[in-house]
Amino acid sequence: MDEDFAYEISLIAELPGHEDRAWHIAWNPTKPILASCSSDKTVRLYGYIPSADNFNFLTSIPTGHTKTVRSIAWAPSGNTLATASFDSNVGIWEREDGEEWECVSLLEGHETECKSVGYSSTGTLLASCSRDKSVWVWEGVSRGNALFIHAFTIDLPRSLESSTIHFGTAAFCSISFFLDSSPILIHTYHLVQPDADFECLGVIMEHSQDVKCVAWHPTEEILASGSYDDTIKLYVDDPEDDWFCCATLTGHKSTVWALAWSPNGQYLASGSDDKTVLVLEGHERPVYSVSWGKGKGAGVGWLASAGGDGVIRVWELAEQSAGGLLEHRMIAKLESAHDVYDLNAVVWCPRDGLEDTLATAGDDGICKVWKLTPR
Repeated sequence: MDEDFAYEISLIAELPGHEDRAWHIAWNPTKPILASCSSDKTVRLYGYIPSADNFNFLTSIPTGHTKTVRSIAWAPSGNTLATASFDSNVGIWEREDGEEWECVSLLEGHETECKSVGYSSTGTLLASCSRDKSVWVWEGVSRGNALFIHAFTIDLPRSLESSTIHFGTAAFCSISFFLDSSPILIHTYHLVQPDADFECLGVIMEHSQDVKCVAWHPTEEILASGSYDDTIKLYVDDPEDDWFCCATLTGHKSTVWALAWSPNGQYLASGSDDKTVLVLEGHERPVYSVSWGKGKGAGVGWLASAGGDGVIRVWELAEQSAGGLLEHRMIAKLESAHDVYDLNAVVWCPRDGLEDTLATAGDDGICKVWKLTPR
């Protein structure tokens, strides 16, 4: 045990269930739900009680994807989940109260494996990237309101007859009574807000190799992508034209596997096959995932990294008084987090009061939840 670190990483839950490696995890931003995805083509959902560190299995979504589900992302509302699969498609999932999760949109266009998916801070934009070297930007477009009718006819004293035209989610009812004993006609009107469709706003072909990850700025419509070509690219929208690359960031000597913006949006962290995170060295094998959380201190947050060496590392970052550079110190480290297996994802919980809680997904098919506690 490394006594020099200010915090200890303690296991609070182990979530088995996937039949193959677990690739990614995503905390729901508004509800106590943690989602995971796997090479077994499923998404598993877990509920938790924050005050008790208690996690329980909710359901498994048989996504219908024909290959690995590589990445998942919640919309900011917490009501919609996106899945990116090696079958080249992106699925959009929603759930009515008490009903099963269902795919409401299937986004097609990538020519090969989808590697990553992410929602913008407003939830109106979705980005996906692929082995086909492209980044796609999608926009959710509502089909508007539509009025459908569900009508019952009661013919007294006979039994109830029903004729269903459409069954919606919100309803109001009008009843007509007739004094001459003719049938009573009950109209139940369902005002339906149809699920949003998606349209492609741009197909961006700036990378020369596979695109491994995408990450939206936390407050602005700025998109970052990382690639097998060792570069990071930033994109913005030209209102009079199309999405375009506004900057190319170099410095890594190998594949950029992961990206994470700081909570204030002023910094971007990257994890690479060259064993570096930002300018921080320390991993002995490729860094597959980075996550930037608010942390407990007064700085710019806590940065967690994980990868092929099976180690979780957490840094506390703060701005220097001059020069705009970041000071950093490693505050926690845990080896063999998933025994001998690689770590594919590490993600901080975004909910208030849980800034010290993170989750990991590993090649062992297990997801684990951890808490940082002061020594």
